[in-house]
Amino acid sequence: MAKSPDSSNTTPSGSSAVTGSSAPKRGLFSRKPKEAKVKKPSRLKQIGEVFNMTRRHDPMVPWLMLLVFLGVVALSFLVGFWLENWITGLIIGIPLGLLGATLILSRRAERAAFAQIENQPGASGAALGTLKRGWITEDQPVAVNPRTQDAVFRAVGRPGVVLVSEGPTVRVKPMLDAERKRLARILPNVTVHVIESGRGKGQVPISQVAKKMTKLKNELTKLEVNAVSKRISSLGKGLPIPKGIDPYKARPNRGR
Repeated sequence: MAKSPDSSNTTPSGSSAVTGSSAPKRGLFSRKPKEAKVKKPSRLKQIGEVFNMTRRHDPMVPWLMLLVFLGVVALSFLVGFWLENWITGLIIGIPLGLLGATLILSRRAERAAFAQIENQPGASGAALGTLKRGWITEDQPVAVNPRTQDAVFRAVGRPGVVLVSEGPTVRVKPMLDAERKRLARILPNVTVHVIESGRGKGQVPISQVAKKMTKLKNELTKLEVNAVSKRISSLGKGLPIPKGIDPYKARPNRGR
């Protein structure tokens, strides 16, 4: 039987239609196409955003920054003039003035950020997130009152275990006492500190929680901190089941 003139081309075209080879194939040694990188905002843009956020909360921050900058530059100029080298004084004073203004912005920005989240659920957890190295914190609270949104957060560091609560003292006291008793059973030799965040009597403002924690006296080593954290994590999921007992086959004895 005679073959049609296009019979030799049916197989390649059919295979390309099935396998979808219309797209260009990548060679064995060719490089993969580069993915588009997400462009991060520049450092100056980030500083500008922080400055605008802080100025909305604290309108005096631009004048304080200007005052610090001019004060440092003037002092450097006077020292240089006294040493008969005022040009060097200005060269040194301008960067120092910018550094001083940046420090003022950083302090005021931190206060503005805490002011925005104050009295909101989870504010104490955000305060623990500002702690430096040496602390092990948890994102989720260890105790929560679903009706009032009162909560207790926990952190482990060289001073021991620190419980930070948010809410009125009358409402959070039962949760703090229950968590402290539980920790005392599993960690009898570890000190448990309690800090109540808030604006009430005996409470610590949310912006001062991290500073108060860093002032606590160290009692544990770095290795002991990790061991305490692992101990709490392992027992926080529930009590272990005794060996030899299948929980799916256990049934209560109703005959007694």
